[in-house]
Amino acid sequence: MPLLEFDAERLAKVEPALTQPYVDAPVAAVACFFSDIVADWAKDGEPILELPGQEQLWEVERDGKRLAVFFPGMGAPLAACRLERVIAAGCRAVVACGGAGALTPELEMGHHVITVTAAVRDEGTSYHYLPPARLVEAQPDVAAVLADIAELRGEPHLTGITWTTDAYFRETSHRVARRYAEGCITVEMEAAALLAVAQFRGVRFGQYLYAGDDLTGDSWDHREWWESPRRRDLADLAAEAALALCASEI
Repeated sequence: MPLLEFDAERLAKVEPALTQPYVDAPVAAVACFFSDIVADWAKDGEPILELPGQEQLWEVERDGKRLAVFFPGMGAPLAACRLERVIAAGCRAVVACGGAGALTPELEMGHHVITVTAAVRDEGTSYHYLPPARLVEAQPDVAAVLADIAELRGEPHLTGITWTTDAYFRETSHRVARRYAEGCITVEMEAAALLAVAQFRGVRFGQYLYAGDDLTGDSWDHREWWESPRRRDLADLAAEAALALCASEI
């Protein structure tokens, strides 16, 4: 399978820095999967780099410090591409925040903040950045910072493994059961790729999730996950964590 033919060569024919202008981006960034919150933050921000798909990398001020924020987009290839651009712009610590499907009934909609400790690589993008393996692990020190911040804020908090898939419409009962038996508590479409890109490029990356829709029953329950007020709380946590990861550089 071509997907398993990992190439360890560091330089590709096209590198992100060769295809974009130089910008002085903040070292800390939030990859926010809530486009409305990005738009809200951007009202007081400045666009500093155009990203693929007519999105922007924004610079905003947070607690008197410079912070970058961007919308990664849906799916591993697009999110990885945008993260590549952001890293090339100078961001050295990125914290993502987004929703995920719950694979365990204990995850009430929007209740728990989840720090990703690893992702099952059931997508294609990560295999272009790391040798084939079942999991990609989060950096333990980064995950610890994210968990500590959530707990200090008094947020109900869990750590766990997520299942990253390319096929939103192929989350069958059998596959859900397999991933749950493997220890996954959520399913989403980008974490494995983002973790792999960050590891390959040598930057610090962590991810918060909240449980949105429910895949544990006989039928899908959307639980109106897109209306959860927890989305803004999660974005605020991600901003605090990104700045904390870069405290010595800001």
